[in-house]
Amino acid sequence: MSGSRSRPGSIVPVPVCVSRGRAKGKRHLARQTSPKSEIRNPKSEIRRPRSVVLKLGGSVITFKSAGEPRVRWSVLRRLAAEIAAARPERLVVVHGAGGFGHPMVERTGIHRGVRNDADRLAWAETQCWQNVLDVQVAATLCRAGIPAVPCQPSAAAVLRDGRLERMDLWAVEGMVGAGMAPVLFGVPAFDRVRGCAILSGDAIAPFVAARLGFDLVVHATDVDGVYEADPRKVRGARRFRRIDRRSWPSVRGALGRCTTTDVTGGMLGKVVELVAWARRGVRARIVDARIPGRVRGALAGRGAGTLVEW
Repeated sequence: MSGSRSRPGSIVPVPVCVSRGRAKGKRHLARQTSPKSEIRNPKSEIRRPRSVVLKLGGSVITFKSAGEPRVRWSVLRRLAAEIAAARPERLVVVHGAGGFGHPMVERTGIHRGVRNDADRLAWAETQCWQNVLDVQVAATLCRAGIPAVPCQPSAAAVLRDGRLERMDLWAVEGMVGAGMAPVLFGVPAFDRVRGCAILSGDAIAPFVAARLGFDLVVHATDVDGVYEADPRKVRGARRFRRIDRRSWPSVRGALGRCTTTDVTGGMLGKVVELVAWARRGVRARIVDARIPGRVRGALAGRGAGTLVEW
């Protein structure tokens, strides 16, 4: 599978994976030190979570700006190994679309609604490409020993003017109870007002965690938490270690000055969603999945990145 390449217009099948068994043992993870330039808050450490919704950023596992949909295979395999090494008792994986969805959505504007046959075809083709990515993610997790099951969330969800209105999780809950790891993904979905809107992975992850009573949402992104400015553009930008009811006003002001965004709202959209759910008791941690060991550490309850807790 890793040797095949996808071309636009040709939806390629992905070979069925054969599980090689769960990873044995738990290796010691080297202690991670925090950057000096960070905004510290107390109580940033949490206990080892027993149940986790892990959101894999689309820009982490795919080449988001590539001319054709392409998976970052080396990154995806490493993350699968980290997940297997620190796998919680209950696990749901959600991933973004990255290069398998964002370019087409931005080009066609289907996230603002569908108006004609061309829009409807774009919606359908985007869904097909994201199904391909979902199977590739699940197959890679299977090879690492995780019983991952591809799940299409748009078949069970309804949006209203861009917001998730309802989503049936009976099957997902049953699979988790049976020891499986459902793999969901951000995707264009039916909207009662627009016809079509984006059901983002950032919206799915805390929704699932709240409905199933999970301990934690881990966002594996391409930046190590939430910063007062984009650390890739502003040298010395400080990181917020914790976002809570006291720090949220200043965090929101800082994010509002950032210009980086995408069709799902970028970092501001992600954090606003997490804060809304944090008010209902859902905790979340944002870490940089590009750093080896970060995701494994977050799954084990280690304090890195930014913790969102009310």
